[in-house]
Amino acid sequence: MMYRQILPAILITSTCEINAVPTEDAKAIENGNDYAQVLELSLLFYEAQRSGKLPKNNRISWRGDSALYDRGSNGEDLTGGYYDAGDFVKFGFTMAFTTTLLAWGTVNWPEAYDAAGQLDEIRRAIKWSTDYFIKCHVSENVLYGQVGDFPVDHMFWGRPEELNTTRPTYKIDAEHPGSDLAGETAAALAASSIVFSSVDSEYSAKCLEHAKDLYKFADVYRGLYHEAIRGAERYYESTDYGDELAWAAIWLFKATGDTKYFDDAIHHYQHFHLKERPNAFFYNKKVAGIQVLLAELTGQSEYQNATRAFCDFSVRQQKRTPKGLLFIDKSGTLSHVANVAFVCLVAADFLEIGESQEYRQFAKEQIDYMLGGAGRSYVVGYGKNSPKQPHHAASSCPNKPTPCGWQEFSKNAPNPQILYGALVSGPDEVDLFKDCREEYAYTEVTLDYNAGFTSALAGLLQLQLKNVDTRPLKEN
Repeated sequence: MMYRQILPAILITSTCEINAVPTEDAKAIENGNDYAQVLELSLLFYEAQRSGKLPKNNRISWRGDSALYDRGSNGEDLTGGYYDAGDFVKFGFTMAFTTTLLAWGTVNWPEAYDAAGQLDEIRRAIKWSTDYFIKCHVSENVLYGQVGDFPVDHMFWGRPEELNTTRPTYKIDAEHPGSDLAGETAAALAASSIVFSSVDSEYSAKCLEHAKDLYKFADVYRGLYHEAIRGAERYYESTDYGDELAWAAIWLFKATGDTKYFDDAIHHYQHFHLKERPNAFFYNKKVAGIQVLLAELTGQSEYQNATRAFCDFSVRQQKRTPKGLLFIDKSGTLSHVANVAFVCLVAADFLEIGESQEYRQFAKEQIDYMLGGAGRSYVVGYGKNSPKQPHHAASSCPNKPTPCGWQEFSKNAPNPQILYGALVSGPDEVDLFKDCREEYAYTEVTLDYNAGFTSALAGLLQLQLKNVDTRPLKEN
């Protein structure tokens, strides 16, 4: 998230140690690089982020019903969905991108989820989003894209169950369009419709109908969503909407087989000049994902070459830390890496695109770094010396009825609740990490940080199941 903290000045002075090694929490899981286990934990993180009325099978004992008064300007029910990060705003743009990536990994590697016993859980995680998006799409050309005001939200540190307030809501419509937000939500619903097609055809069709309407809305009424939802510009700015239009059209083609969507995707790809080699893949730059999907769908050299250029650059030329971690940006260091690993794992499934073994070995090395390969784990509750102080309000609170507030934010002690599976932002360009709640640049957790990471774990587990060699290529 590109922000930052609105905090009382008295709390800014950090007392945390750099690369501190606190007493190991006995509850942390230390079973080596068990992709299936981390996959399970990552889905627990999403469960901890749920907003709204929780189901009876809720597995997070320290979470309960919250934000039950989220309503649109005409009283529409906007409860549900996920809290974005360690705070309690619901940002539709990044929630949708997260959902698309989770669905993509499920579509490509369902056997991995099945082998890990997580196929039902990933479907539940996706449906928690899609149910919310369907609620937010209140009419053909109206979509709510944010619940909660960031500056107001960040004056509160505590449990979401104790918010107990009516929150502002923000939407896009024909007069105030947001092609990027509507397009990404269309992509999420289209990709999710594929996930549900074999298990709930009626719900799959419902997702698909909303996806079609949202894509049409995005395509006909052009604009950037942060111009309609001004609060989002500072935190999740979108600099273009051409990639979202192409992205949505591709997923609609994959879901429907209707060639009009394929033709639209090619048109958007050319019209918005999406041919360049990107250096990252994240919520504001989806070109690498578009290129690999077009390479998969068409088999054409133009798209294969584009994907090969992206993965070859990432594997061979992109900046690295001294310990070998790909380094793109300090905001979400590990998330950027996991997203690239995921895209190149997808590419590796198509031998004609590039060096499959090299791409898979790269993905394994990068994900293994996150799981402890460089000396510490960056996944909360997993591996040796895992993060103890994620920047996350709810998990920093002690058990009820003990009060929770800003004193928990500034306390130099492990979070009382373990936020299992959360991937923190991670180290800097020299592998330095500060396990400190106040140091959000290192300990931030967000929905999208875990998205490509989760799908990359599924891809690596799939390779294990098929005994595919991911060892380094021998030097010539």
